Order: sequence, then C-alpha cells, then structure tokens
Amino acid sequence: MLRPVVQYPNPLLAKKSEPVAEINDEIRALAQDMLDTLKTVGGVGIAAPQIGVLKRVVIIDVSLEKDDPEAPQDFRVFINPVVTVIDPKLSEENEGCLSVPELRSKVKRPRRVALEGLDLDGNTVRIEGEGYFSACMQHETDHLDGKLFIDHISYLKRSMYDKKMKKAR
Repeated sequence: MLRPVVQYPNPLLAKKSEPVAEINDEIRALAQDMLDTLKTVGGVGIAAPQIGVLKRVVIIDVSLEKDDPEAPQDFRVFINPVVTVIDPKLSEENEGCLSVPELRSKVKRPRRVALEGLDLDGNTVRIEGEGYFSACMQHETDHLDGKLFIDHISYLKRSMYDKKMKKAR
C-alpha cells in the first residue's frame, strides 16, 4: 500500500526508532508498504520513519553497488540495521532525500561501510559498499536515529533551505 512520505520539518523525523522485536506479518506489511512507496515516488532507499512508523527498518537498492548503472533495481530489506565503518576516510557525495524535497547537497561520510541486519525471514544479511552506495546505507540508517542529511550540511545552507520552506507554506 502506498503511504505518504513524511516531510521535513515534521518532528517525527527527529525521533529515534524502536528496534523490531519480532519479524511478523505487521513488519512484513510495513516492508511491503515501504517498497510500494519507494517504487512509486522513486529513490534508492527509504526508512520506516519516512512513512510515519518509528521502527528500525530500511530498504536499499543494492544494485547501486554494481558497476552497471543500467542494472535493474534490487531492493533489499534490513531490519535492525547496524552500520560499521570499514574505511573512515571521508568521501563527499551529493545527497537528496524523499523527506527533504527540493534540496540536494554534498555530504561527507566515511568512504566504505558495512550494513548488517535481518531480512524478512530473520536471516542475518550483510553488505559492504563505498562511495555513493556507502552514503546511501548511512543516510537511511541515520533516519532511524532521527537524523536527516541536512543535519550534516553547513548552518548557512540549512538556514537558507529553512527560509525557502517557510516561504513556500
């Protein structure tokens, strides 16, 4: 089921998500709703808070790690995901967000990370990535801790965006 994407500055986006205690039909339905929403609105990842649910669930297009930009999308669910830094050297990627419309900005994050969590069958899954794919993994898991990519940009750039959004309302 398609769900509306929660938009900044909704305070829900600044809240920490609860761990998933049990993978049940409710969590499977949540993941399906997230996937339906992501495929409809477009993007490379989505976190449960972005559709108004404070649970530690993300979906990421793992085809981003492949060299072929024409490769079909390959969306994967990660429940209770944890990011581990493999290479702390910073990489700067141009990020955007479904919950922060009309803004893209360069964000510095660790260059190479691993993401580990559970799939919908309760199996441990792990992926590694660098560059843009690494940024995507970190971006989506940040949502689970109440952080947005705009929390990583300069005060000036964020202030300009906030003013623009206030005028638009």
